[in-house]
Amino acid sequence: MALLQLIPSPSSSSLPHQPSINPSTSAPATLNPNWKLLFGPPPVFRSLLGRRFQRLSSLRCSASSFPENHHTNQPKSDDVVELPLFPLPLVLFPGAILPLQIFEFRYRIMMHTLLQTDLRFGVIYSDAVAGTADVGCVGEVVKHERLVDDRFFLICKGQERFHVTSIVRTKPYLVAEVSWLEDRPSGNEDLEGLANDVEGYMKDVIRLSNRLNGKPEKEAQDLRRNLFPTPFSFFVGSTFEGAPREQQLLLELEDTAARLKREKETLKNTLNYLTAASAVNDVFPSS
Repeated sequence: MALLQLIPSPSSSSLPHQPSINPSTSAPATLNPNWKLLFGPPPVFRSLLGRRFQRLSSLRCSASSFPENHHTNQPKSDDVVELPLFPLPLVLFPGAILPLQIFEFRYRIMMHTLLQTDLRFGVIYSDAVAGTADVGCVGEVVKHERLVDDRFFLICKGQERFHVTSIVRTKPYLVAEVSWLEDRPSGNEDLEGLANDVEGYMKDVIRLSNRLNGKPEKEAQDLRRNLFPTPFSFFVGSTFEGAPREQQLLLELEDTAARLKREKETLKNTLNYLTAASAVNDVFPSS
């Protein structure tokens, strides 16, 4: 998977004593009737039109990092364990790759501990307005480099999701008891059909995005890369870069069908915007 471009500063991750954020379960993003096309798309659309959808190679590489069945060796949902937490202004999904630079003292302490144990910690979304989420994703350190000034450069990979059940301690860094989250069975939902629909919308978004950016309208090839619907839904969520609250909502959903449906609706809305923008561009080409 292409590395996330954001390398957040640990110093931005101030943490309240208790998890507090409960992302809205509002409908998927839709066009605001008061929004003017001239000024560009709303934030969730801007995120979809960013680096991830302008670079097909990044998307194709991204999917290959997601395991075909991310449930392999996943802890049982009724297990409760202690996990060090790293609050960040971003959302990590199972299978996604996250580069980090660790320089704040308390997290350097955490890294020294992790390097002697199992190299796993919890990444949890936090911002100054909404607070800290109570659902996150385990990040496993797959590569690290320790510098002479005791900073660390890490490459982490998202593993299983978790729910914070209680705070164990807050110093020198946050440690919580967590339980594991798994998607519930989706009943009679056609998950393969939903995943194929989402892939189709992604391809159309890439094609029209390339057109608007003056690039060849290349046909995107296999974006799923043999992924089952659940890991594919996490991959799609990871591409909504720049819309962390929407990503957090997707991460918290415990139903693959519901996650794919929401992603499908967001991509559909984005495609509608791109179609309108393309029509305007054809009528009023830029000089």
